[in-house]
Amino acid sequence: MLQYPQIDPVAISLGPVQIHWYGLMYVVGLVAAWWLGRRRAHRLGLSHDDIGDLIFYGALGIILGGRLGYALFYGLEQLLANPLWLFRIWDGGMSFHGGLAGVLIASLLFARKHRLAFFQLTDFIAPLVPIGLGAGRLGNFINHELPGRVSEVPWAMAFPPMMGLGPEPRHPSALYEFALEGVVLFAVLWWLSRRPRQRGLISGLFLLLYGAFRFAVEFVRLPDPQLGFIAFGWLTMGQLLTLPMLIAGLALVVWSMRQPVDRAKAAAAS
Repeated sequence: MLQYPQIDPVAISLGPVQIHWYGLMYVVGLVAAWWLGRRRAHRLGLSHDDIGDLIFYGALGIILGGRLGYALFYGLEQLLANPLWLFRIWDGGMSFHGGLAGVLIASLLFARKHRLAFFQLTDFIAPLVPIGLGAGRLGNFINHELPGRVSEVPWAMAFPPMMGLGPEPRHPSALYEFALEGVVLFAVLWWLSRRPRQRGLISGLFLLLYGAFRFAVEFVRLPDPQLGFIAFGWLTMGQLLTLPMLIAGLALVVWSMRQPVDRAKAAAAS
């Protein structure tokens, strides 16, 4: 059994102001997306200033969609009891699936403004996202969140008592998600997108791979305590929300394989 690292969730404390590692991870993800996006901005005929606008659109989508999604998917009873709880973002609670919906809406608005095809833009965005996803999972781990189920694997960890869990060693499921949703997903999408591909392929692979990774890790991650298992004694809310991603990702990959390589993108990349 490994020892759970003793890391203070508060990275910086300035009097009454506390900056948590989890919040800093959002900054890491957005800065990484901005830097990577600037490197490939010419592919869409965008300027570096345009990339800054794109990241701003995306940040709004992540925050608004992520919070609203969490409230609807994981905290509906609390939201109905106190609608103002929705705005208490300092209490925590963000949903990836809600954030994804928010980013897609933001992408649609940005694509219309800059006269880009929607999948042309999402193919550009998809490889920029995994670093932020991985950083967020590290933030979850530091914040003592997303504990795994009890396990006897050599790398299992006993989570801090403050989480209300027993002393049994558990899967460090947040680290699994960091490795899969962050490192592996970024490596695959960035490598594949280095050359022009059929429009929609990179977007579809993002949905398909993230969905597969998330669905698999949920089997070793504790379900949300306020929800438990949704069905069959094993299906979690995370898995239920991921199923549409898997279906949409597979359909988009199949559709994209019938499309020609984006010649405009190929010309810009050359």
